[in-house]
Amino acid sequence: MKKNKMLRILAGALLTVGLVSGTAMASSDDKETKSISQELSAMGGVVQPIGVPNDGYARFFTGDSYLSNLSSDKNLPVFNVTFAHGAHTFWHIHHGSCQILVAQSGHGYYQIWGEKPQKLMPGTTATIPAGVKHWHGAAPGVSFQHIALMQQGEGITTEWLEPVDANEFAALK
Repeated sequence: MKKNKMLRILAGALLTVGLVSGTAMASSDDKETKSISQELSAMGGVVQPIGVPNDGYARFFTGDSYLSNLSSDKNLPVFNVTFAHGAHTFWHIHHGSCQILVAQSGHGYYQIWGEKPQKLMPGTTATIPAGVKHWHGAAPGVSFQHIALMQQGEGITTEWLEPVDANEFAALK
């Protein structure tokens, strides 16, 4: 209980810091990341630095995604995840830790297996309990950023599963 409460407090603090800090543009000169930053700025919310291509996990995402590490704590990494134009994760399960998502800019969704997809708009948060099958990412045709918080340590793993059904995802428009 104490760890979950600490994660919720940290998520709220990160959202507050982001709202106070204003809009940040992409950290690279890449035309795509600049375009994504401009799109997100126009949609509202706080635009975090996009970071680097998420090559290590690209096989578990549809479309392009980018990571920016916001923490130096190895036990509680905090990442800004940028999803380009409808990109989203495959279904997956985090074993041994919940995951907290803090929507920053753009428009996204998350879905827990067996439930309806839920919108993620700037300022909204979602806590995905440990051991629960889910996916998250940008809405169809738009970009999205969220901060992801999840504990790390012995026994904490992510199990990657199948892609989200393309027809069900497209129906989210």
